Amino acid sequence: GYNAGMTLPVPDSDALAASHALQNQIAAEIAANDGAISFARFMELALYAPNLGYYSGGAAKLGEAGDFTTAPEITPLFGATLAQAAAAIIAQSAPNILEFGAGTGKLARDVLNALHQAGVAVDHYYIVELSGELRARQQEALREFPQVRWLDGFPESFSGVVLANEVLDAMPVELVRKTAGGWREVMVTIDNGAFGYTERAPSDALAAHIAAQVPHAESLPGGYLTEVHPVGCGFMASLARMLAKGKGAAFLFDYGFPAHEYYLGQRETGTVMCHYRHHSHPDPFYLPGLQDITAHVDFTAMALAAQNNGLDVLGYMNQASFLLGAGIGELLTRTSPEDAMRYLPQANAVQKLLSPAEMGELFKVLIVGKDVALPDAIARADRSHR
Repeated sequence: GYNAGMTLPVPDSDALAASHALQNQIAAEIAANDGAISFARFMELALYAPNLGYYSGGAAKLGEAGDFTTAPEITPLFGATLAQAAAAIIAQSAPNILEFGAGTGKLARDVLNALHQAGVAVDHYYIVELSGELRARQQEALREFPQVRWLDGFPESFSGVVLANEVLDAMPVELVRKTAGGWREVMVTIDNGAFGYTERAPSDALAAHIAAQVPHAESLPGGYLTEVHPVGCGFMASLARMLAKGKGAAFLFDYGFPAHEYYLGQRETGTVMCHYRHHSHPDPFYLPGLQDITAHVDFTAMALAAQNNGLDVLGYMNQASFLLGAGIGELLTRTSPEDAMRYLPQANAVQKLLSPAEMGELFKVLIVGKDVALPDAIARADRSHR
């Protein structure tokens, strides 16, 4: 496992107790399942187990005290730019927004404020949030917007704009490894009192996912470890079925690659990363429930899942291209450069969103939809052929 050594902050006793309770719950499930559970099930429990998982427990996740900082936390110009793209879709569909995993509620607030200033009415802003703690923070942050409602899952049908910022990377993934005898599923077991890995032959369903997701598998080296994304694909299929009954578009922001970049020979240990109090490391078994576990998104698989369930792929591009096409430069210039106190922090924040070294290149935007078109300036940045 990962030796924390001196590098990671020590959790308080309540947090430690919660993690131990979750570890016992996972261990009990492993025992009840012949000594092994899928990595996706481990990840699901670590993130979403009622009251104990990272997203469903009480740890503060976002911002300075949390484990990661998202684009909306960096500057309100992210939401304001997204609002301009949303307004173009609302004009062609319906004045509704549905956001998955709304974090602190900051993106919702920034989008609603910007649309209000632009004179664009929003009848409903729905939030699907699995974390009770984050839902409470959102209710506080959004109390002056009566059109916000919280939902527990997908509505049957929907027309308007769907937003998902850093949602797909938190979807549980299956771990698989290529061996001389073919692909194996990497499962979670208990080894000498600690979580560890064991391997078994994949189910037919998982084998089909591997075959569909991993291009040029024959050229990958033996021992190659990677992830496949049945849960993410299922989410995209549900999203597609919901939107296919209405009209509108979904904007999905995340870090990831198309399949031909995801499954490269040199990416031979996969993309699973963990975030604990602003420290990143690769060990998913460190303090379950107290750290975030993520994997990069296979955007090819996500686009195909949407397309196979009735949506059009409207665009795929890096975050920088999207934000520039959607007008972030023009929004920045609304603050006079003369007003250095206000302009410089905004310019620095925008630089962080656009810079290839920061978020501009690693973060991508996948846009899927039904019966709507993107504004030309965004459509011109499309790289979905990749």
